[in-house]
Amino acid sequence: MTLDASSLQVVRPDRVAHKRDARSKGASVALHATLVVASLIAVFPVFWVLVTSFKPDARAVETTPKLVNESSLDNYARILSGEKGSFLTWFANSVTIALMTTVIAVFLSATTGYAASRFRFPGKRPLMLSFLVVQMFPFAVLIVPLYNILLALGLQGQQFGLVLVYCTTAVPFCTYMLKGYFDTVPTDIDEAGRVDGLSPFGVFWRLILPLAKPGLAVTAFYAFLTAWGEVAFASAFLSAADESKTLAVGLQVFVQQNRTEWGHLAAASILVAIPAIAVFYLVQKFLVTGLASGAVKG
Repeated sequence: MTLDASSLQVVRPDRVAHKRDARSKGASVALHATLVVASLIAVFPVFWVLVTSFKPDARAVETTPKLVNESSLDNYARILSGEKGSFLTWFANSVTIALMTTVIAVFLSATTGYAASRFRFPGKRPLMLSFLVVQMFPFAVLIVPLYNILLALGLQGQQFGLVLVYCTTAVPFCTYMLKGYFDTVPTDIDEAGRVDGLSPFGVFWRLILPLAKPGLAVTAFYAFLTAWGEVAFASAFLSAADESKTLAVGLQVFVQQNRTEWGHLAAASILVAIPAIAVFYLVQKFLVTGLASGAVKG
């Protein structure tokens, strides 16, 4: 079979690009319009909470966002001064629990993920499968068994007991994420470290962890959020005393049986969101890299 040169048509790249651009103008406008509308829908609730936080409770339910001549920082001042609940105490409790959860969860998931990535041992596949199975259970189902376990250990009503509960939900996901990230790190690095006389833990600590900063940032951010804004476990496993509450639980004091202090609740919600936003901006440069690398292998 022979091909005639006259039967071959050369397609110029500029014509292809022109046709593609001509076809995609309408689609591009529709796409950008959809993105703008979606962005407004996503940002509007946050904007409305911010506006409400500057209003007194009596005017917080108004449907028009009037900021002029009505805005004040009274809600924030009353919350931070302790007039409306022990906000600073709740904040300290939340920071302590969230940081402890982050450190313990990241360390356990990093060591477990590295072991699952590099070593072969009996029960490896059932272990990784169990991490997936744990994620299928809703939190409400786990409250009773976890409560009984903490009661038997004498940790019911204590912050460390709540930290362990949060680790049970954070470690499985973080382990799977870091295991996938460690799979992308060449094993030649491990072998070079052993040749230099490092122990397996030395290789992990001194060589692998510095290369796994994006993956560690993702898991640390997830573990922090798991403990920062959680309500169900904190309500069940901490004592009802005001000085033992976390921020998420403490906000319930603004929702009373006969009335809701919307202005104070909105102001407290803004204050609660600030640390999470700060943590996000600290690790955002690692998030995309860590999520993409962790999804390469499982």
